[in-house]
Amino acid sequence: MVQAETRHTSGDDDGAVPVPPVPGPGSGPGTEHDEEKPGRVLGGPVNILVGIVCAAVSVFAVVQVLDPLTRGIQFYLMIFLAATLPLVFLAYRCGMPARLRNRSGIVGLIDGETPRPLDWTLAVLALLVAAYPMLPFPILGGGGGFDAFLDRQGLLVTADVVAGGLLTLLVLEACRRTTGWILPAICLVFIGYGYYGGLLPQGWEIAHRGLDFSQIVNALYNDASGFYGTPLAVAASYIVLFTLYGVVLEYSGAGRFFVDLSLGLTGRSSGGPGRAVTMTGFLLGTVSGSGAATTVTLGSVAWPVLRRAGYPREAGGGLLAAAGIGAILSPPTLGAAAFIIAEYLAVPYLQVLVWAVVPSLLYYLGVVLAVEIGARRLRTTSVDVDLPAPGRTLLRYGYHLVSLVVMVAALVMNVSAPRAVLLATLTAFLLSFLDRRNAMTPVRIYQALVGGARAVLPVVAVCAAAGIITATVTKTGLGLQFASLLVRGAEQLGAGNDVAVLLLTVVFAALAVSLLGLAVPVTASFIISWVIIGPALIELGVGAPQVAMFIFYFAVLSEVTPPTALAAVAAAAITGGNAIGTMWQTLRVTLPAFLVPIAIVATPAGQGVLLQGDPLTMLGAAGACALAVAALAGVTGGWIVGPANPAERLLLLPAALLLLYLHPFTAAIGIGFAVLAVAVHLVRRARTPKESTT
Repeated sequence: MVQAETRHTSGDDDGAVPVPPVPGPGSGPGTEHDEEKPGRVLGGPVNILVGIVCAAVSVFAVVQVLDPLTRGIQFYLMIFLAATLPLVFLAYRCGMPARLRNRSGIVGLIDGETPRPLDWTLAVLALLVAAYPMLPFPILGGGGGFDAFLDRQGLLVTADVVAGGLLTLLVLEACRRTTGWILPAICLVFIGYGYYGGLLPQGWEIAHRGLDFSQIVNALYNDASGFYGTPLAVAASYIVLFTLYGVVLEYSGAGRFFVDLSLGLTGRSSGGPGRAVTMTGFLLGTVSGSGAATTVTLGSVAWPVLRRAGYPREAGGGLLAAAGIGAILSPPTLGAAAFIIAEYLAVPYLQVLVWAVVPSLLYYLGVVLAVEIGARRLRTTSVDVDLPAPGRTLLRYGYHLVSLVVMVAALVMNVSAPRAVLLATLTAFLLSFLDRRNAMTPVRIYQALVGGARAVLPVVAVCAAAGIITATVTKTGLGLQFASLLVRGAEQLGAGNDVAVLLLTVVFAALAVSLLGLAVPVTASFIISWVIIGPALIELGVGAPQVAMFIFYFAVLSEVTPPTALAAVAAAAITGGNAIGTMWQTLRVTLPAFLVPIAIVATPAGQGVLLQGDPLTMLGAAGACALAVAALAGVTGGWIVGPANPAERLLLLPAALLLLYLHPFTAAIGIGFAVLAVAVHLVRRARTPKESTT
């Protein structure tokens, strides 16, 4: 496997393009998670302290899977939050620092690299209030240990309320440091709604009796639906282990293998560079689960190839971002929200993976079609990639695929997801010794343990903050009230027609999830949408799995929607292209995938897209959606066999929409529109044989 150094090539250089190394864990922007702002680059004793605690957290998470604490999951989550929340104040700045570009061209940070007194104060305070429920001695009438704390549920003493109030403020500040102001502001709105909701006119649907401050703190601090609810449980029981697995795989050289294999298989034809990027994004996504991180890793390797092939900066960046965001959709390591789906619906994680298979394939089908159309429109050229033959690469380094097979096999045998990923991690660890350069030495093991926990810190902040929203919705019944309002509005607009009401509700829900996703991370967007919007669709008879996947995909796809498309911003930083232009190029590539989630919930046949129901339903649903994606790709790309004119594209649009309704009658009409568009296109081309194909 070639580990060539990065070499800048000029437009008239006919030599092979060497492939730069994939950034490893803990190096560069590839370590940044979708859910976070850049963290501090710590050094000295502080870095050692944070590293030791992070390594201990990773070990603790592994031990919890193998030998769970007898006091239950809530006790474990209290320890986990007490260990990780203080680290956020040490690893992330109070404000965004100024930036300085040094002589090597790397953007560095000139402020906030060393924690300040305020950071240390907040870290110590976070440790105290998060650990307070477990302290075995009396404190101002409270304390007394974990059991005593639980016994006071609903009857908190002053010390409990003070500690809970402080923890709420600290969680909001931790979330602000890692994700920005918007999600904490939303949490404050929910807290205000819980407190002041009793003052609303009682005739309003969303009015309730009101909660006093101690009741709010009890819901957040002592109930299982607050800080220690499902979101944090997912972060502590799933995400930290999958993150650790991804770090071990990266250290063992798997990322390099995926890149080499993809470029070797597809990089030597005119459309090859684009196909290679798509394939590499999928393979890297199977172990990443992070769109922006995959985009950065992929871009550092593939942009020189795309540039040499003739891709403009914005078009190349859009392709990188589209391939990268597929990481959140790629089994077997979907984004964090997928683990929350498994917990909310009480199904094995394998079931969620099964549901994700066809939508993921449809997403990449849309990207591949956009790649093929773009290659023809841009007249991209083949690139001679300086790599071994793919067969040789697969024979020598194909063992990196074994751990993925082990994970899936374990899930199929009903092994829990945490244990399955531990088996996969152990497999990757043992196989790393097949290559001395990537062997997991004690130093690398320690670095992997540190990297696994540190990468999950922003997710912990988001998940703990999300507990504020879920607890408030649970206590006030807001979810059902909002669902009733949404359905009633759809009924008025749809004149009582059941089909119209459902479609309008689906459209409203899609817009709401997309808009929410512009402001908050995917995980938070899914949680808020599930508790607020999900009940409306379920009330109309849509199955819970279909609703969950519908919300999940729209939450993910909001990551490529201007003006806050994080993956596109990351791609633009690599290519040097205009950020807004890159966002629009990304949207163009991914647009065909935006309507697929609607097909999942619009009709009962939508369950076939999730591989539910009889084989005929599944085959018909998948086939209709694939044709719809192809039609939409023709609309957005302006291409059928050659360049399509506006009339031909206009015929393809209803074809796609009708096919996505997944009803035999509408599908037949949709196919008719598609056939008509193709026929008109072919006739026009036959009459103008000298027509330019550019």
